[in-house]
Amino acid sequence: MPVDLTGKAALVTGTRRIGADVARHLAGRGADVALGYAHSAQEAESAAEAIRAEGRRSVSLKSDLRNPQACRDLVARAVDELGRLDVLVALASVYERVPFDQLTEQDWDTNLAVDLSSSFFCAQAAIPHMRAQGEGRIVLFSDWIAISGRPRYKSYVPYYVAKAGVAALAEALALELAADHILVNTIAPGPILPAAGSTDEMNRAVLAATPLSRWGGGDEVARTVVALIESDFITGEHVRVDGGRHLL
Repeated sequence: MPVDLTGKAALVTGTRRIGADVARHLAGRGADVALGYAHSAQEAESAAEAIRAEGRRSVSLKSDLRNPQACRDLVARAVDELGRLDVLVALASVYERVPFDQLTEQDWDTNLAVDLSSSFFCAQAAIPHMRAQGEGRIVLFSDWIAISGRPRYKSYVPYYVAKAGVAALAEALALELAADHILVNTIAPGPILPAAGSTDEMNRAVLAATPLSRWGGGDEVARTVVALIESDFITGEHVRVDGGRHLL
C-alpha cells in the first residue's frame, strides 16, 4: 500500500533545474515542502508560490551547502517552518567541466562538499526528526554514469567521484537506518535536460546515444522520486532515469 504523504513535510535541496518539479509533485501528493537554494532565489520562490496556491505550505530557504553547519541550519529552519520533517530529497549539485590539468583545490572541495558531503550532513540532521515520526524517506541523487561503474566523459573528475560516493552513502545509510524504518534510495538521472552551455551538435549526440531518443524532462524524475517515497519496501536501491542511455 503506497505511503500517504498528506500532511507530511519534505525538504528539497537544489531547485534550479529539477528540484522545483520534484517539490511540486510532492505537494501534489499532499506534502508541505521547503525548498533549499544557493543562487536560484527566483526559481525557488516561484515554486513555493505555486505550491502555496494549491493549498499546501511552502517556503524557500537560502543556504550554502558547502558548509556542514549550513546543512544543519537548513534542516532546522525547514522544521521550524513546517513543524516536522518526513522526507529529504538532496538534489543540490555542481556540474562543471574542468580539464584535469586545470583542476584546483577549490574545484575539488566544492564538488565534494555540494554533491556528496551536503547529502550526508543534511541527512544526518534530518534523521532525528524522521525518527520522531516513526519513519522517513531520503532520496539522494547520483548520476547514470557513476551508477554504471565507469567514467565516460573526461574533465569531470571531482563530479564523478562525488556522485559515486553518493551511491555508496545511500547504501550505507539504508543499512544503518532500516531498523528506524527510514528508507534511503538513489536516483541516477541521464539525459533529463540539455546541459547549460551545450551546443545543438552536443545535444544531438546525446539523443543519438539514448535508446528512447528524447530528453526525459523534470517531471520524469519527479515521478520517480514520488514512487520511491511512497514505497514501503524499497531501500538501498539505485534507479537510473536515463532513457536507456546506460545500455549503449
